[in-house]
Amino acid sequence: MRSEASVTWVPVKDLGDVRMGKQLSPASRTGAGQWPYLRVANVYEGRIDYSDVNSMAFSAAERETYGLLPGDILLNEGQENLMMVGRSALYDGAPGAFCFQNTLIRFRPGPAVVPEFAQAVFVWWRANAVFAGIAEKTSISHLGGSRFGALLFPLISVAAQRRIVDVIDGFAELERGIEASIAKLRSVRQGTLLDFMSRIQPEWTPVRDLGEVRMGKQLSPDGRAALEQFPYLRVANVKAGWIDYSDVNTMGFTKSERSVYGLVPGDILLNEGQSLELVGRSAIYREAPGKFFFQNTLVRFRPERRVIPEYAQIIFEYWLQVGVFAGIAKKTTSIAHLGGERFAGLGFPLVSLPEQRSLVTAISACDANIEGEVRELNKLRQLKLGLVDDLLSGRVAVSTATA
Repeated sequence: MRSEASVTWVPVKDLGDVRMGKQLSPASRTGAGQWPYLRVANVYEGRIDYSDVNSMAFSAAERETYGLLPGDILLNEGQENLMMVGRSALYDGAPGAFCFQNTLIRFRPGPAVVPEFAQAVFVWWRANAVFAGIAEKTSISHLGGSRFGALLFPLISVAAQRRIVDVIDGFAELERGIEASIAKLRSVRQGTLLDFMSRIQPEWTPVRDLGEVRMGKQLSPDGRAALEQFPYLRVANVKAGWIDYSDVNTMGFTKSERSVYGLVPGDILLNEGQSLELVGRSAIYREAPGKFFFQNTLVRFRPERRVIPEYAQIIFEYWLQVGVFAGIAKKTTSIAHLGGERFAGLGFPLVSLPEQRSLVTAISACDANIEGEVRELNKLRQLKLGLVDDLLSGRVAVSTATA
């Protein structure tokens, strides 16, 4: 299979330590020995965000068990998005500075595995639905420590692993350059918005006075069983600034309901029920009138002529970022609810149409540049993924790739 190194398929659990983190409990929230820990929200693919870290009680023995060391790999154990299960990153902090929660799996490679190589394999597994294939599917998909530990890992010589890592590092340097450019553009975008907000003298007007605010139709047994089924959008379809029409459910809508809940271009849909940091996430509907309807997990804002939809969307994105929506949301155990009435009562910064168009033009220019850089980054990552696929499968020899 390989010209310079043969592959042996070995269970992950036999190549290092596989461990679930500590479960958060009421006692651990307030107990003695508070210590910072990492959770799903901290682990992105290829990087760890240390800027928003929670703490809970860990005894000295638990810090020994759950403390992280450089070279440990953390994987998302549970995710709403099935394809994000197993998202992973290398821990690069100080030894023992952080512990980890049971929403993560830790893999601590043994001497036969180079950590960076293992993480490259895990990235490949996630992208190729290996993790999705073994995950337990509920409202949250779970990878499971034992299922992960049983996966067969492509073990090659340490020297071959290091050469593959060198190839990947070359791509990573290019990625970092594009990521830095994207970060700079996003900073310019944020600065443009903040400068606008500091200069305007708006007429603060309740959202309800600037358009129609409506909750969607509640899903019911009758709706599921109706003979005439129509596609509707729900929380899962509304992303950050765009709508995913690829996974749409259906339910029954009467003729009168279709006139009430039918969407038209320029409607803005906001997540009504979500995790606290995502409640109020919004996007503009741009499909044909009446092609889709919407569920009561969403709030629709249909702006009247004094408000440009793109301007309203920019304001709603800003409110999401600065915590306006989180501040008015009703918090339950796991879901925060925006509430149509609470949203409708928010004071909206109404300015003249020329001022609105000016901001929309400036932000759109930033967004176009960001989207261009994101496309280039995605192309580069696809190239890298394809090369890793070839290297792991033996279709390309390591010596050829590093020549």
